[in-house]
Amino acid sequence: MEIVTEGERILGNNIIGFQVGNEPDLYARHGHRPATYGPQDYFNEFQTVVNALIATDGLSDRDNLIGPSIASADWQPSDVWDTGFQTAFGQHLKVLTVERYVEHREISRPSADSASRYPNDNCAAIYPALGTPKDPQTEFPAYLNHGNIQSLTTQYISSTQLAQSVGKPLHMFETNTASCGGFKGISNSFGAALWATDYGFQMAHTNFSEALLHVGGQNDYYNPFISPPTNQSGYHEWTVGPVFYSSLILAEAFGKSGTSRIIDLAANDGNAFTPAYAIWQNGVLSKLALFNYVTDPSGAAVSAVTFSIGGGQTGQPAGNPATVKVKYLLSDSTASRNITWANQTFGLYLESDGRLKNDLHIDTVTCNNDNTCTVRVPAPGFALVFITDDPANLGSGDPVETFVTTANTKTFNTATVDPSILANSNGHSGKDRANLGSTSYGSRSGAMGLRDGMLGVFYVVVGCAAGWFALRGV
Repeated sequence: MEIVTEGERILGNNIIGFQVGNEPDLYARHGHRPATYGPQDYFNEFQTVVNALIATDGLSDRDNLIGPSIASADWQPSDVWDTGFQTAFGQHLKVLTVERYVEHREISRPSADSASRYPNDNCAAIYPALGTPKDPQTEFPAYLNHGNIQSLTTQYISSTQLAQSVGKPLHMFETNTASCGGFKGISNSFGAALWATDYGFQMAHTNFSEALLHVGGQNDYYNPFISPPTNQSGYHEWTVGPVFYSSLILAEAFGKSGTSRIIDLAANDGNAFTPAYAIWQNGVLSKLALFNYVTDPSGAAVSAVTFSIGGGQTGQPAGNPATVKVKYLLSDSTASRNITWANQTFGLYLESDGRLKNDLHIDTVTCNNDNTCTVRVPAPGFALVFITDDPANLGSGDPVETFVTTANTKTFNTATVDPSILANSNGHSGKDRANLGSTSYGSRSGAMGLRDGMLGVFYVVVGCAAGWFALRGV
């Protein structure tokens, strides 16, 4: 309980909840519990934690536990629900959780099966004992197919219904493009942005409340964002990954009202390459989400989506609006890393400060006289169509909010040089060296003469060392 008490003291109301166990259905397989360990044993252990929580003095919240977080490998969610877990601990449970898995071979026991919380895995590229690494080029098409994304949530439909019946949200507690860091060329591509956006809508369609996109180390391709490597703390040195755009889009699409309902429209007779969703807010159609997974530079595969709104349905206008607004997520191909959202971008590797660059561009589409609207979706591309012309609904009415860090770093030695100038400079010649002073913090300027010239060199060396220690301290 020290984790709980210290967590509350340090983080206060920023704590979302405390997860009790992670993938307990794999405990026996990994040697952490006896071979007979099952769902009832996890239930009993959860009860032990609840009892300890009740007995701990000074806690402000005893109702924020998270579980069961099974990988759905050796147990299925129904195995846990059958113990009565969701009702027995209802008072103390804040969120019900599951984790998406795919079968792969166990690292420590290559002949055995194990599980990952993702639609695929790239583990053999890291652990040779697992066999031949998968070819990303071969795996890529599976990510550009709406049917495959639908299959990721099918097994959880009964669980989302159960969660609703007990008044609890169900979270996909860990997922991303592929376990073991993702695939180079897939996870860091525009295709991953389309995939994660579609997957997010599909989880909402099947009544998941939230999902956690996993963040790994510097070498993981699927990261939503990556901090600067080593000890850098420069201004534009963060890297924003493709799935971060997905998170941004989904936040805009779902809105802030807490009333959004997302429906998979099975568009184009269920076409796997051009899916579409409808988003309702407060019972009224608010937005449409349109995908095109095809890459075709010729333009022949551009998807022209025609829709009609209204027709006397409850809560809907009598007909189409005169115009609709459209934001596009675009790139040259699904394999590209150049991504724009409404003409704005975070840039490529080591180019971001966390804010979108370029001017925001929202397209206006004029609807037709026959009570239809037609929106074109480039190949590849994604379009978020705003039915109402409300600036807040468009996500363009909110001011950009930034936050200070908790510590000031790099407070001196902050001079910078334009890289284009530095690239064409050969520096000073040896004859000028005696006239140069030190740029190091706290050192004195160089002076004329051999003795002072030697001191100038000494100061430069000391300055380099001081700069190194300053960098190490960042």
